[in-house]
Amino acid sequence: MPAAPVFTSVRQAVLAMASAGLLSLAAASCLAAEGVLSVPAAPQVDPFIGTGGEGHTFPGAVVPFGMVQLSPDTQLKTRKEGYGWAAGYRYDDNTIFGFSHTHFSGTGHSDLGDLLVMPIAGEVKIEPGSIDQPGSGYFSRFTHDDEEARPGYYAVTLSDYGIRAELTAGERIGVHRYRFPANQPAHVLIDLRTSMYDYPGKVLWSRLRLRADGTLTGFRETRGWAPARQLYFAMRFSTPAIGHALHSTEQDILYKGFAPPAVDDPSARAQIEGRALVGVVDFPTDMRELVIKVSISPVSEDNAIANLDAEMPGWDFDAVLARAEEAWRDALAVFEVEAPASMRLSFYTAVYHALMAPSLFMDADGRYRGPDNAVHQANGFRNVSTFSLWDTYRALHPLLTLIQPEQRTNDFINSLLAARRESAYGILPVWSFQGQETWTMIGYHAVPVIADAWMKGIRGYDGEAALDAMIASASYAPYDGLGDYMQLGYVPIDREGEAASKTLEYAYDDWTIARMARAMGKQDVALQFGKRAGNWRNAFDEETGFLRAKLANGQFREPFDPAASGYGTDYTEGNAWQYSWYVPQDIAGLIQAYGGDAPFVERIDAVFDAEVDPKLFEHMEDITGLIGWYAHGNEPSHHVAYLYDYAGQPWRTQERLKQIMDSQYAARVDGLAGNDDLGQMSAWFVFTALGFYPVAPASNEYVIGRPFLDRVALNLPNGKRFTIVAENLDDAHTYIGSVTLNGKPLERSFIRHEEIMAGGELHFTMQAEPNKQWATGKNARPYSMGTL
Repeated sequence: MPAAPVFTSVRQAVLAMASAGLLSLAAASCLAAEGVLSVPAAPQVDPFIGTGGEGHTFPGAVVPFGMVQLSPDTQLKTRKEGYGWAAGYRYDDNTIFGFSHTHFSGTGHSDLGDLLVMPIAGEVKIEPGSIDQPGSGYFSRFTHDDEEARPGYYAVTLSDYGIRAELTAGERIGVHRYRFPANQPAHVLIDLRTSMYDYPGKVLWSRLRLRADGTLTGFRETRGWAPARQLYFAMRFSTPAIGHALHSTEQDILYKGFAPPAVDDPSARAQIEGRALVGVVDFPTDMRELVIKVSISPVSEDNAIANLDAEMPGWDFDAVLARAEEAWRDALAVFEVEAPASMRLSFYTAVYHALMAPSLFMDADGRYRGPDNAVHQANGFRNVSTFSLWDTYRALHPLLTLIQPEQRTNDFINSLLAARRESAYGILPVWSFQGQETWTMIGYHAVPVIADAWMKGIRGYDGEAALDAMIASASYAPYDGLGDYMQLGYVPIDREGEAASKTLEYAYDDWTIARMARAMGKQDVALQFGKRAGNWRNAFDEETGFLRAKLANGQFREPFDPAASGYGTDYTEGNAWQYSWYVPQDIAGLIQAYGGDAPFVERIDAVFDAEVDPKLFEHMEDITGLIGWYAHGNEPSHHVAYLYDYAGQPWRTQERLKQIMDSQYAARVDGLAGNDDLGQMSAWFVFTALGFYPVAPASNEYVIGRPFLDRVALNLPNGKRFTIVAENLDDAHTYIGSVTLNGKPLERSFIRHEEIMAGGELHFTMQAEPNKQWATGKNARPYSMGTL
């Protein structure tokens, strides 16, 4: 259910009523004429969007970029069954197994689900149970009628127990408030055995300790997506416990050592260690309300206690909730949107999902755990982790340079550089979370994140160290065929899988190194990596018109099927139809390779207009959201609709974007066509709704598509205000007729980053028919490689 809006003025209420059909637009206009309407409608977010289908988002409580994501887990699945429950929650479930404190938002692989807490009224069962046998374990059923979510808050009634559960969060804390039924024994169960993508043996070691003051602390080390990941916690209860039991359910232990006192009595144990621990804390039968505050730490149990004391010294759940809601109001206030209610809801929810990661990974004292699994001190920056870089360098990180203070991006980059210093391999992260490297996906895409920031003047880090780290990452020969790439100019498929994708993505990353090096006056580095940026040409097959993988002998691999995808093919999570457009740094060169504008456009049309049986991709979980061969549910396709601009036909981009927006996004639980991927899908939506998109991060240009909002003001972090107006926008007027920037005609199909950051107004006049004269000339087209 969407959150109820909070109106801070008469105008906000009036506009919301008009959007909902409760007040005519004519009446709203009259009020506007009287000066009542002075600010736009209040933001509205629905955290349930993306929790159905394959969006893999969660509805629970989190603050912007917070370390805790406190959310319900509706089923406990093994690794092989867990894809649909990557975020712990699926909207079509009607069971809850508990509330765990760490979750990914929108990933296509998973882990986390740390520290599962479940309130229980009545008899305690320490096993989770089976969903087809109610009462077989500690899980409970629920209904969506009894469920509520809004930014920073989640609530649900556990119907089997009659318990009302409420959740909120701070940066390092999760806070639970439970209302128990009368005259029932009240308990809280803590399960350290469960996690997302579980398997036997995943928990390497864990500990539960009940301290003399009633604080429950512990830790867990797991071998999952990230190996040997350690997380510590501290938990306190607003009502003193009257009993407890600490259980180990591990079987067939080969060596138990020497037993501590009371080892056979779970209720007498003050501490227990093992691989399968579950604790139960008991409370008085007459207790009706219990607040539990929980903190996590990457460093130690004592640090978790310190985090708890720093963020929540008392027991005021509502005060923590108010701070969380204020944090979200402030973060969302960067945009002031006027649009129909469903579009506004989708837009603000997309912004919400784009403000969760990379997430804080540092204690209140500045200490954190690095990729070497040692403890380090952050000096002058806030350490963050959860870098889904193959996804997020494309649109999420560029978006955050526009809507977040520069310090946010500086923290990202300082964290990347710290991880490089602490890495045994001496390179930047590839896909890391909670400080640990997973080696997931391809490329060295921390590089464009840094280069994009540097080119935009965001430079609160050591530029020399940053460029050195970028070069090191691009020169580490053992990584994914890089040695051959440096020697041959491409990755050979007979020595390295998915070689075509790797060649193309390395070439783009290399271009961003060249851009930054030239901006720093390092011409030798710029020339070296500028040359490597052209390596995409080594993958272009003139005969088929596809970008393909070559063998080490220089021949293209045969046989070749452009529809083939998956492991063992030339491509990463895609096929030739989807990857043959990945030359964001040199689209003009790609157009030339195809023989000019007309054949290039014809080829893009063939992508969108093809008749493709979705069963062709049944073996590929991540290839979803099909429009012909175009797959919006996965990142390699995200820039393709904008490429018509480069061929002088921006009206075709406008048509395709409407086709994508209408079919791939909706203001409902299954409203995302694919995994949100830590905000990348949402960032694409935000940019496209605004009217432009960063096809080539580090170019400092955004390619103009078409707007989908009637009016939106960006309250920029530098204090300036940039407004985008779409005059005559409706379903009958979907084409750009003309564009002005600060009152002057804009005859090009791109806008520069510095033009946005200077403030002003971008004004679109929309019309029913395409304007085939606007932005068609060679000089009106977006950047392509040629001058670095």
